[in-house]
Amino acid sequence: MKLCLVVDDSHVVRQVLCRILEEFGLKCQEAENGLRAYEFCQKTLPDIIFLDWNMPIMNGLECVEKIRDLENGTSPIIVFCTTENDLALISRGMKAGANEYIMKPFDSQVIRTKLIQTGIISKNLKTGFYHEG
Repeated sequence: MKLCLVVDDSHVVRQVLCRILEEFGLKCQEAENGLRAYEFCQKTLPDIIFLDWNMPIMNGLECVEKIRDLENGTSPIIVFCTTENDLALISRGMKAGANEYIMKPFDSQVIRTKLIQTGIISKNLKTGFYHEG
Protein backbone atom coordinates (compact mmCIF):
# COMPACT_ATOMS: atom_id res chain seq x y z
CA MET A 1 0.00 0.00 0.00
CA LYS A 2 1.42 3.36 -1.00
CA LEU A 3 1.84 6.02 1.66
CA CYS A 4 0.57 9.55 1.18
CA LEU A 5 1.28 12.55 3.40
CA VAL A 6 -1.41 15.25 3.34
CA VAL A 7 -0.12 18.61 4.54
CA ASP A 8 -2.57 21.46 5.11
CA ASP A 9 -3.35 23.79 7.99
CA SER A 10 -7.06 23.13 7.45
CA HIS A 11 -8.29 20.04 9.28
CA VAL A 12 -11.29 19.83 6.93
CA VAL A 13 -9.11 19.88 3.80
CA ARG A 14 -6.91 17.13 5.26
CA GLN A 15 -9.96 15.01 6.09
CA VAL A 16 -11.54 15.41 2.65
CA LEU A 17 -8.31 14.72 0.79
CA CYS A 18 -7.48 11.69 2.95
CA ARG A 19 -10.96 10.27 2.39
CA ILE A 20 -10.52 10.59 -1.39
CA LEU A 21 -6.99 9.13 -1.34
CA GLU A 22 -8.03 6.19 0.83
CA GLU A 23 -10.77 5.36 -1.70
CA PHE A 24 -7.95 4.94 -4.23
CA GLY A 25 -6.13 2.52 -1.93
CA LEU A 26 -3.55 4.84 -0.40
CA LYS A 27 -2.63 4.95 3.27
CA CYS A 28 -2.73 8.54 4.57
CA GLN A 29 -0.87 10.42 7.23
CA GLU A 30 -1.55 14.06 8.03
CA ALA A 31 0.52 17.10 9.00
CA GLU A 32 -0.87 20.52 9.88
CA ASN A 33 2.13 22.54 8.66
CA GLY A 34 5.38 22.28 6.77
CA LEU A 35 7.49 21.74 9.86
CA ARG A 36 5.42 18.71 10.92
CA ALA A 37 5.64 17.38 7.35
CA TYR A 38 9.41 17.81 7.31
CA GLU A 39 9.72 16.04 10.68
CA PHE A 40 7.59 13.18 9.35
CA CYS A 41 9.75 12.90 6.23
CA GLN A 42 12.93 12.78 8.30
CA LYS A 43 11.64 9.49 9.72
CA THR A 44 9.62 8.06 6.82
CA LEU A 45 9.51 9.23 3.23
CA PRO A 46 6.04 8.78 1.75
CA ASP A 47 5.40 7.87 -1.87
CA ILE A 48 3.45 11.07 -2.50
CA ILE A 49 2.90 14.34 -0.64
CA PHE A 50 -0.05 16.68 -1.18
CA LEU A 51 1.22 20.00 0.13
CA ASP A 52 -0.55 23.28 0.79
CA TRP A 53 1.40 26.44 -0.06
CA ASN A 54 0.18 28.91 2.58
CA MET A 55 0.67 27.52 6.09
CA PRO A 56 1.94 28.87 9.41
CA ILE A 57 5.32 27.91 10.90
CA MET A 58 6.77 26.61 7.59
CA ASN A 59 5.09 27.22 4.25
CA GLY A 60 4.90 24.72 1.41
CA LEU A 61 7.76 26.19 -0.58
CA GLU A 62 10.15 25.99 2.38
CA CYS A 63 8.94 22.48 3.08
CA VAL A 64 9.61 21.28 -0.48
CA GLU A 65 13.14 22.66 -0.36
CA LYS A 66 13.89 20.99 2.99
CA ILE A 67 12.41 17.63 1.94
CA ARG A 68 14.38 17.64 -1.31
CA ASP A 69 17.58 18.19 0.72
CA LEU A 70 17.00 15.03 2.77
CA GLU A 71 18.80 11.80 1.94
CA ASN A 72 16.53 10.18 -0.69
CA GLY A 73 14.41 13.34 -0.53
CA THR A 74 14.00 13.35 -4.29
CA SER A 75 11.95 10.15 -4.21
CA PRO A 76 8.53 11.38 -2.98
CA ILE A 77 6.23 12.86 -5.57
CA ILE A 78 5.19 16.29 -4.32
CA VAL A 79 1.92 17.85 -5.47
CA PHE A 80 1.16 21.41 -4.44
CA CYS A 81 -2.50 21.68 -3.50
CA THR A 82 -3.18 25.38 -3.32
CA THR A 83 -5.36 28.39 -4.03
CA GLU A 84 -2.34 30.16 -5.55
CA ASN A 85 -2.91 30.69 -9.26
CA ASP A 86 -0.05 33.07 -10.02
CA LEU A 87 2.04 31.42 -12.76
CA ALA A 88 5.28 32.85 -11.32
CA LEU A 89 4.55 31.29 -7.92
CA ILE A 90 3.62 27.95 -9.46
CA SER A 91 6.82 28.02 -11.50
CA ARG A 92 8.80 28.82 -8.36
CA GLY A 93 7.25 25.81 -6.59
CA MET A 94 8.08 23.51 -9.50
CA LYS A 95 11.68 24.78 -9.60
CA ALA A 96 11.94 24.14 -5.85
CA GLY A 97 11.12 20.49 -6.44
CA ALA A 98 7.36 19.99 -6.71
CA ASN A 99 6.32 17.52 -9.40
CA GLU A 100 2.74 18.71 -9.93
CA TYR A 101 0.12 21.06 -8.61
CA ILE A 102 -3.64 21.18 -8.27
CA MET A 103 -5.90 24.09 -7.52
CA LYS A 104 -8.33 24.23 -4.62
CA PRO A 105 -11.14 23.46 -4.61
CA PHE A 106 -10.55 19.98 -6.00
CA ASP A 107 -12.66 16.86 -6.39
CA SER A 108 -11.96 13.15 -6.62
CA GLN A 109 -11.65 13.27 -10.41
CA VAL A 110 -8.85 15.86 -10.20
CA ILE A 111 -7.07 13.80 -7.54
CA ARG A 112 -7.48 10.61 -9.57
CA THR A 113 -6.01 12.31 -12.65
CA LYS A 114 -2.93 13.47 -10.68
CA LEU A 115 -2.47 10.03 -9.14
CA ILE A 116 -2.52 8.49 -12.62
CA GLN A 117 -0.22 11.17 -14.10
CA THR A 118 2.33 10.59 -11.35
CA GLY A 119 2.15 6.79 -11.61
CA ILE A 120 0.77 6.28 -8.11
CA ILE A 121 -2.32 4.44 -9.36
CA SER A 122 -3.22 2.64 -12.56
CA LYS A 123 -5.47 4.26 -15.13
CA ASN A 124 -7.61 1.12 -14.93
CA LEU A 125 -8.34 1.55 -11.22
CA LYS A 126 -12.10 1.98 -10.89
CA THR A 127 -12.65 2.91 -7.28
CA GLY A 128 -13.16 6.02 -5.25
CA PHE A 129 -15.87 8.62 -5.52
CA TYR A 130 -15.23 8.98 -9.24
CA HIS A 131 -16.53 6.14 -11.35
CA GLU A 132 -16.03 5.84 -15.06
CA GLY A 133 -19.21 5.26 -17.03
